[in-house]
Amino acid sequence: MNSRTLTLVVAALAAQTAYAGAPARTMYMETLAREQAVRAVLTADGALATILTDVRAVVASYESLVAHYPASGYSDNALWQAGCLSLDAYARFKQPRDRDSGLRLLKRLAVGYPSSKLVKDVAEQLARVDDVRAPRPIATIKDIRRSVTPESVRVTIELDGEASFHDEHIADPERVFVDLAGTRAGSGLVDRTLRFESDADVVRQVRIGRHPNSLTRVVLDAAGVSSYSVYPLYSPFRIVIDCVRAPKTAAIPTRAADSPPVRARGFTIDGLRALPFVPPRRTAMIAAALSAADAAAKISGPVPTAMTTPPTAPPKNLSGSVSMARQLGLGVSRIVIDAGHGGHDPGAMGKGVTEAELVLDVALRLEALLQKAPGIEVILTRRTDEFIPLQERPAIANREGADLFLSIHANASPHSAARGIETYFLNFANNPNAAQVAARENAASALTMGALPDFVKAIALNNKVDESRDFAAQIQRAMIARLRSSNKSLKDLGVKQAPFIVLIGATMPSVLAEVSFVTNPQEAKLLKGNVYRQRIAEALFNAIRKYQTSLKRAPTAVAHQ
Repeated sequence: MNSRTLTLVVAALAAQTAYAGAPARTMYMETLAREQAVRAVLTADGALATILTDVRAVVASYESLVAHYPASGYSDNALWQAGCLSLDAYARFKQPRDRDSGLRLLKRLAVGYPSSKLVKDVAEQLARVDDVRAPRPIATIKDIRRSVTPESVRVTIELDGEASFHDEHIADPERVFVDLAGTRAGSGLVDRTLRFESDADVVRQVRIGRHPNSLTRVVLDAAGVSSYSVYPLYSPFRIVIDCVRAPKTAAIPTRAADSPPVRARGFTIDGLRALPFVPPRRTAMIAAALSAADAAAKISGPVPTAMTTPPTAPPKNLSGSVSMARQLGLGVSRIVIDAGHGGHDPGAMGKGVTEAELVLDVALRLEALLQKAPGIEVILTRRTDEFIPLQERPAIANREGADLFLSIHANASPHSAARGIETYFLNFANNPNAAQVAARENAASALTMGALPDFVKAIALNNKVDESRDFAAQIQRAMIARLRSSNKSLKDLGVKQAPFIVLIGATMPSVLAEVSFVTNPQEAKLLKGNVYRQRIAEALFNAIRKYQTSLKRAPTAVAHQ
């Protein structure tokens, strides 16, 4: 990110305070800064289609401004910025979803704000799209799969080509549906209903229906969905629907709604209804609670005030620079822990130890430690012996909005004398040993040579190198310090870099830890025991906490009466 983009980002953050009385302006300035940062990547040589997720998030933010503040002087600007950004994204990656979004937003600007000075330029922007009516290639739905995890039920729709989609969540009866534009159901799926009567957890059946104009609707008949998310994956193209299971708690009676709630998202909604923002009402219960709090304050007397010293700035990165995350004062609160391999991919095996089982056990131990730490939320990519494709693991971290991604693995070598610990961050391998480790860990990938250019670009454009390197250094130091007492001949193999697929695409600092060699007799014996496994988890926990602290130095406070 260049200095101009940084200035815009910092200015937008400061504007939240300066314009507290003008929420529309605050929202517009913040979104504009986000747009500038996204454009810096979108227009860069070798930009990947993964940037479209960020592009569409910025567009959605502009639309939210218009929905909440339709009479604001910033609404026409928001529609203009969102429309042009969508068309620029379409010009770069040719995804119909972005073209349709840009056309819809600019037409809405012309119709809804005819007096805006921007309307005169709408026609020129629309003329950029020279294939508005060009027929789209029809994508075929090849397969629909359902899988159950401890937190959710996932439905995966696999197609032989990319397709734009729109999804909604509707109640009474509860269902989630996805409309796939320019698609058709493959052989065996036309007008099918896939029932899961033996395991009707959350999603009891999936229905596939045909609509006019090559539109396929996939309906999930569901029950007990607390939230859901829909997102695409690539190579092959898939649309993944994750329905998060609602907690089993006693129901709280509420007043019946006038109409069933509808949650709608996507790109095909024209004429989005502009609703004014209405602040929440002050209910009798809230008023009573506030009155009680006021009374308690009068009884207890004056409240001690705290004089704080300003928080200290985080130190520089190991490279000597100051990363964007540190310049903006960002911290860490949500961590995704990835236990490598699983299912039909056992990983490295040797001396009675299987990598997949070992690292899952360590991940669960680490989760238990992190759950006791204040200010940390932890998410696991897997909790059982299941296979998750390499490229889906960072996608989970991105979807969960993680601040850190840690993939845990165990090492192996054809030489039984090889031993020690090493930690990796994403970059091109700079020595043969690192390349060999990456080749082994990437062996489970089903990707083809066609994916190579995208991977090269993703690694070259990786902007989390400094923070990932620092996080890896914390892990390496903590592992050596914690395990050396149990493993006297432990070797510190250092922090290294290599192109691990499991790290490619992660939008947060990400690290892969090789915790020991399962092929070394002495280390394999230690790895079989609970004590050594617990110490590995404790070392990883200590590293995460130290890295978290290095980013955020809390202010100190002294109480005064």
